[in-house]
Amino acid sequence: MMTLCGFSASNYYNKVKLALLEKGVAFEEREVWTDQVDKATSPLGKVPYLLTPMGALSESTVILDYLEQQFTEVPLVPADPFGAAKVRELATYIDLHLELVVRNLYPEAFFGRTVSDATKETVSKTIKKNVAAFASLAKFEPYIAGAVFTLADCSAAVHLPLVSSATKIIYGEDVLADLPVRDYLKGLSVRPAFSKVSADRKANTEIMMARMRGL
Repeated sequence: MMTLCGFSASNYYNKVKLALLEKGVAFEEREVWTDQVDKATSPLGKVPYLLTPMGALSESTVILDYLEQQFTEVPLVPADPFGAAKVRELATYIDLHLELVVRNLYPEAFFGRTVSDATKETVSKTIKKNVAAFASLAKFEPYIAGAVFTLADCSAAVHLPLVSSATKIIYGEDVLADLPVRDYLKGLSVRPAFSKVSADRKANTEIMMARMRGL
């Protein structure tokens, strides 16, 4: 039995959790906050990390690649190399060029801290360019990469709502407003795995916020 370590308020934890659930892989969850991480298992002290019978794995993208190769019954990438690469291309755009950029706004958008005007300006310029690039790749037919649910959706499902919320809070404008993200997420809501991840995230976010207030 594998153990997914981290906490359900984390979008990167949920990216892995969603893949595990969609693939029907048996796993346990262990709540580990970032100040509790054993650096022998995740050297940078990051979550999520996955405990496997062979040892520990860190970094969400690495974990997803492992799961895809280890559990082949329910594939989340196409069989052909180019199709697989296009799915991973989309996931990379979502992870690195959307979420990681907008993450700079999270302290003010979600946690009551302050982000400098210079940071807000830099993020604004970068994210508008990056959203246009993402839009040229995304299909929404009805899933991000086309007709079937893929690893790209594991990123999109957990990251796109945060990108929308943070930019709307900081700039008064959702940078994804011109894309069919709302309909996309509504379509995902019928999937049991997505519904579970969403419910667990909501409950754990309340715990995380209370924990932050107590630190």
